[in-house]
Amino acid sequence: MSTSPVRQLPSDSPITPAPADEPIRHLKPPVDPEDLEHRRVRRDEFWRQIPAWKDVDHETFASYDWQEKNAITSPKKLVASVRELVSPSFIEDVETGFSLAPMAVRISPYLLSLIDWSDPVHDPIRRQFLPLASEIEPDHPMLTLDSLHEQGDAPVPGLTHRYPDKALFLALDTCPVYCRFCTRSYAVGIDTDSVEKVSLKADVARWQQAFRYMRERPELEDVVVSGGDAYRLKPQQLLEIGHTLLDIPQIRRFRFATKGIAVVPMRIKPGDPWTEALTEIVERGRKLGKEVVVHTHFNHANEATGFSQDAARVLFERGIYVRNQTVLQRGVNDSPDDQILLARRLSYLNVHPYYVYVHDLVKGVETLRTTVATAIRLEKRLRGSQAGYNTPTFVVDALGGGGKRDAHSFEYYDQETGISVYTAPAVKEGRLFTYFDPLAELSPHMRAAWLDDKRRHEMIHDALTKARQEVI
Repeated sequence: MSTSPVRQLPSDSPITPAPADEPIRHLKPPVDPEDLEHRRVRRDEFWRQIPAWKDVDHETFASYDWQEKNAITSPKKLVASVRELVSPSFIEDVETGFSLAPMAVRISPYLLSLIDWSDPVHDPIRRQFLPLASEIEPDHPMLTLDSLHEQGDAPVPGLTHRYPDKALFLALDTCPVYCRFCTRSYAVGIDTDSVEKVSLKADVARWQQAFRYMRERPELEDVVVSGGDAYRLKPQQLLEIGHTLLDIPQIRRFRFATKGIAVVPMRIKPGDPWTEALTEIVERGRKLGKEVVVHTHFNHANEATGFSQDAARVLFERGIYVRNQTVLQRGVNDSPDDQILLARRLSYLNVHPYYVYVHDLVKGVETLRTTVATAIRLEKRLRGSQAGYNTPTFVVDALGGGGKRDAHSFEYYDQETGISVYTAPAVKEGRLFTYFDPLAELSPHMRAAWLDDKRRHEMIHDALTKARQEVI
């Protein structure tokens, strides 16, 4: 057997090894460890700033049961918790906001404690979970309650089959916290003054109907188990759903969707029945050659603390892969610095930054929406800030059931009118799907045009006509 000679570097090569006692030549300026902010995961007793919990010890605060029992669900509970930290005018603003919100309000003590109470109005966590009447903007004229057409694409209640090989299984309609911006405000949580909910309770008979449909669809290989939130499934329910899906031959992968790691991470620990049930399903899936993962939902780096890191570490050690899906929100995470820090911190916690969603059209939270142009600008800035597989893709979930499209993949986009048009050939070939930027991001002249029925229809018709010309 012949061997190739070792290739020698040419004598004039600029690459020459430095003697061991000489300093290495660095091509980049030195980095101060203090600048690596994504690694500074807080582990202080931050909850003690809240008057109601100033005497709560670490063991108590770290109890999932305690977090559930002390969740904030009304202005009265909020006032009892924060007391002198806020002004009477702020409380009045929240009380009115609660009454106008399409989503029931529920926020864990963990999240409430992470709010900067010296400036709650501008805090990114407060904006997501505690509504203020003073910041409410009128809904976009094109808003519908089920803007993504999930019910229209549901062959049986609570099972949306839109993509060729994937189904969305809404197992229940409750969550550990309620996000103001929830796409499923048509179903999730209790009825409010502005929305009477579609009931998707955790019901075995409804589940069996969904499982039967899945068995009858040989093309289905991928299932999202969501709701609501899989965190609120009882361990036995989690096992029932997980093992049933594993027993369906053609299903190759599924994921449990839960915001729990971000909002009440204390449940993820060895010995916890829910954690052990999840582990059992993942391990059985691996033996069957099937992928079972977790999808979670951090929107801001401030949400990731030592509790989150500990929970993510438990899952990582057990070989349970975790992906994150973020919702892009105005005043929460719509700056490059916010998005870069979030992606880096998640990566540091072994949570994969997967998607950033352009905010859906959701009733009552127009103040949180931003533009497609903002998403495209942010994605350009993020690209290269860390490894490609740890860089999220920015997507628009097209109105009317077109599914997720890369934000920049529109057929037509007019930033003046705020209308973008997408195609979804693998989902619904031949159709055009729209998205509309928030009116607050448009000029006064254009905002007025949107409020005129005739002008509005003309703008949409013109956008669709131009998009069709691009498709052809």
